[in-house]
Amino acid sequence: MARSSPSLALVVLAFGFAAAAAALVLPSPGEGGSTAPERRPDLVQRTPSDVRTRETSRGFLIGFDSAVENHGDGPLRVNGRRFSGQRDMTADQLIKRTDGSVARIRGIGTIRYTHSGGHDHWHHLFFDRYELRRASDHRLVRPDRKTGFCLGDRYDSDRSFASKPPRAVITGSCLLHEPGARSVAMGISVGYGDDYRAYLEGQSIDVTSLPAGRYELVHRVNGNRRLRETRYSNNAASVLVRLSWPNGSDDRPAVDVLKRCPGRGRCLL
Repeated sequence: MARSSPSLALVVLAFGFAAAAAALVLPSPGEGGSTAPERRPDLVQRTPSDVRTRETSRGFLIGFDSAVENHGDGPLRVNGRRFSGQRDMTADQLIKRTDGSVARIRGIGTIRYTHSGGHDHWHHLFFDRYELRRASDHRLVRPDRKTGFCLGDRYDSDRSFASKPPRAVITGSCLLHEPGARSVAMGISVGYGDDYRAYLEGQSIDVTSLPAGRYELVHRVNGNRRLRETRYSNNAASVLVRLSWPNGSDDRPAVDVLKRCPGRGRCLL
């Protein structure tokens, strides 16, 4: 077999580098082969509200309402699936493109069936997180214990958007009382929100024995950014609170909201 000349080898090598460089800058077609723009959701974390304390058999809790709205170009659509023998479902995000095709972003999270005081259904884990942080240095002092979220169009945001449907679309209960299900769909339509009341299924943080002082209660949606959105700058909101023990650590603490910080993960900045 004839050997390639040095000049020919250099040409082939240069062509290979050029092709590799082009591959780095060209848009990825994703599933389905389309490179059309995606109509992504824009998840907006609403500011924590109805912040109050409660005594339980195990200690003391700060409870709060939370809500996430979709102000984007398209709905948030999350589909879960599992195979025989698997406990949890793997969650994928489905995004419709402008040409009508659908992009599937695989493995964006986990969906788990949870038994929780009558709310026995499938939950998208870690969709929204709650944190209590020391105001002086923003150090995390108490995390949440939220099990997960059954996402849906639970209320109308009363805002107008080009892609907003005239009525709620995603209204299911995430397969209530169906632990044997192999697939589930959930999400939030454009212009709608998903909300949770104080103390419902982990809507609280344990403050037992926590020193009196000022703290930041931070709510953050899609904190790991595994869900594709139009932007991420509005994914956190917080309130500055003062925790006190008027009658000592054996009696229920008091909490006062000092400042509300929509769209910000820190109140003191």
